[in-house]
Amino acid sequence: MQEKKDLRLLMLKKRGTINPQSKQLYDNFICEKLLEIIEESNAKVVHAYIPMASEINISPLIQQLLDKKITVVSPKTLKNRQLQNLILHSLNELETGIAKTQHPANSTEYQGKYDLIIVPGLAFDKQNYRLGYGGGYYDGFLATQPNALKIGIFYPFQEVQKVPTEPHDQQLTSILVKQSAELF
Repeated sequence: MQEKKDLRLLMLKKRGTINPQSKQLYDNFICEKLLEIIEESNAKVVHAYIPMASEINISPLIQQLLDKKITVVSPKTLKNRQLQNLILHSLNELETGIAKTQHPANSTEYQGKYDLIIVPGLAFDKQNYRLGYGGGYYDGFLATQPNALKIGIFYPFQEVQKVPTEPHDQQLTSILVKQSAELF
């Protein structure tokens, strides 16, 4: 779908031009809010991506969760639009996979249910739909976790009127974004 491709390119470009200091402030805000949600919901198993490039850096949050002995599971991208979900023990034990994504090294696959899933993306709308990178990895995975809280995290400029959707696209539980003119 050309509309999705164009929107992806636009958002990647915008995200790549964020002032580093503003990005760090915003990323810290998102980590703090996610930790509050995780603690309030008493989440014991959290699915969290390992950040890359200009994505919101949730590494400080991941470290806090590991320190609190909360099970953190991170995705390994496989061929055929599949994710293998691996238990993360340390942010110092990562390896690089498909599309330069990182995942836990020498880890065990997690097969259980999740309490909360942190979902990255390139655009979102008020109906809690997100535009991902185009592989369909997260949509397939999210469909298998109907009872988990699915929280998308974004920068304010990533909001669009309506994300172009297809039948396989999954709606998130909520979007975490701070509308703040002083940061962007």
